[in-house]
Amino acid sequence: MADAVYDQQLDAREGGRLALLKEFWSYFCENRGAVIGLAFFIAIVIVAVFADFFAPHLPNHQYRDAFLKPPFWQHGGSLTFPLGTDAVGRDILSRLIHGARYSLFIGCVVVSVALSVGVILGLIAGFFRGRVDTVIMRLMDIILAFPSLLLALVLVAILGPSLINAMIAIAIVQQPHYVRLTRAAVMGEMNKDYVTAARVIGVRKLRLMFVTILPNCMAPLIVQAALSFSTAILDAAALGFLGMGAQPPTPEWGTMLAEAREFILRAWWVVTFPGCAILLTVLAINMMGDGLRDALDPKLKRS
Repeated sequence: MADAVYDQQLDAREGGRLALLKEFWSYFCENRGAVIGLAFFIAIVIVAVFADFFAPHLPNHQYRDAFLKPPFWQHGGSLTFPLGTDAVGRDILSRLIHGARYSLFIGCVVVSVALSVGVILGLIAGFFRGRVDTVIMRLMDIILAFPSLLLALVLVAILGPSLINAMIAIAIVQQPHYVRLTRAAVMGEMNKDYVTAARVIGVRKLRLMFVTILPNCMAPLIVQAALSFSTAILDAAALGFLGMGAQPPTPEWGTMLAEAREFILRAWWVVTFPGCAILLTVLAINMMGDGLRDALDPKLKRS
């Protein structure tokens, strides 16, 4: 009898989760831009994962007889290099495809680090309050007082120009947003009945913070993570363009732009295609983030 009741409870939980998932997907699909952004993002992920299969050439291989070849539809172009070549004869399409790996890697690492540290600090600040809260939030205010790109430049200058150091700097710059968002969400949950009940029955603080309260604060954090993903790609591209991020010959989109600056007037394709890759990827992620916000925020749902 007890086993039957337990099975019924499990089925009810699974059914409830499935219903919530269907409801989320229904609201998400109402935003056509979000669906288009999700489809484009999935395509970018597939291209990045199978870059070796999709890329027609090695990203750093130099063809000495094909310097600054135009795209195939222009005079002098060739289908061998569909989007043309750069100043040292490297295929631009292949470098763009492999560059998607770096952009997604940067976004994943930056968001993971900033989200993890930011959630922990925000939970501590919102749960314990008092002096701990004051110290953490004043530190976050100091970080926010600096322009984000300028602070990232200073940190990379201290750590040394490299892709890893650029990701660390961007994660530090983005972290205060997660701290403030988590703290506000935790403070909103602390006075609710389920938290009071958990305290009355003697739930330990760590379990109360990470198991009871945190899951109910995840909706705004998920939206922030999606939007921060695109910001991380933009900041990494900006640092790469300034020579403080990924170093040549790494096929990172910002570094490709930096290498092509002097050829803007002579070979438009060398600058245009990496710029378009950054633009479209960031736009797709932002559109997807807007859809997540609409689907996860009960205030924006239509009754």
